[in-house]
Amino acid sequence: MLGGVLELLTGIGLATSAGLNAYIPLLVIGLLARYTDLITLPATWQWLENGWTLAILAVLLAIEVVADKIPVVDHINDMVQTVVRPGAGGIAFGAATSSATVTVQDPGEFFTSNQWVPIAAGVVISLIVHGMKAAARPVVNVATAGVGAPVVSATEDAFSVGMAFVAIIFPLLIIAFLFVLIWLFIVMRRRRRRRKAEKAELEALRAAQRAR
Repeated sequence: MLGGVLELLTGIGLATSAGLNAYIPLLVIGLLARYTDLITLPATWQWLENGWTLAILAVLLAIEVVADKIPVVDHINDMVQTVVRPGAGGIAFGAATSSATVTVQDPGEFFTSNQWVPIAAGVVISLIVHGMKAAARPVVNVATAGVGAPVVSATEDAFSVGMAFVAIIFPLLIIAFLFVLIWLFIVMRRRRRRRKAEKAELEALRAAQRAR
C-alpha cells in the first residue's frame, strides 16, 4: 500500500514540476536513469535516457530558461507552453509510475491496469499548475514593472528542479512542496484582486472628480 502511495506522489511531483517547466523533470528522469540507479526506466520509456533525447531536452530547456525571464516574451512563451507542459507532465507521470525508483521497488502497484490513466493524470495536473503560473506572472510583471520576472522565473525553475529530484528520491516531501505552491498561488491571487480593487477605486475617484 505504501509503495502505491509513494508511486502516486512521485508521479504527482514530476507532473507538477512539468507544469512549472516542461523540460526539467524529463531531463532529471533521463539523467538519473542514464547515470544512476535512483530510477530504472522500463523498455517503453528508455528513450528518455537516450543521449540525443537528453541533448534536445537540454537545448529546449536553455531556450525556455531565457524566454521565461523576459517580460512580454514570457507571456508568449506561456501561451506556447500551454500544450508543451501538459504533454511533458503526462510523459513524466507515465514514466515515473512504471519505473522502479529508490523508494518504489514494485512499479505499477497503484496503476495496475489502464496505463493511459497516469498519463492523463499527468496532463491534467501539469495543465492546472501551468494555468496557475500563467495567471500569476502578469501580476508580478505589473507590480514590479517587469523587474521581478527574472527573479520569479528563477524561483520557479529552482522549485521545479527541487520537486523533480524529491519526487524520485523522497516522494513524501512532495506533500510539503504542494502546500507551498498552493499557498503562493493564493497569495498572488489575493494580491491580484487587491490591485484590481484599488484600480477600480482610483478610476471611480477620477470619474467623480471629472464630473464636478
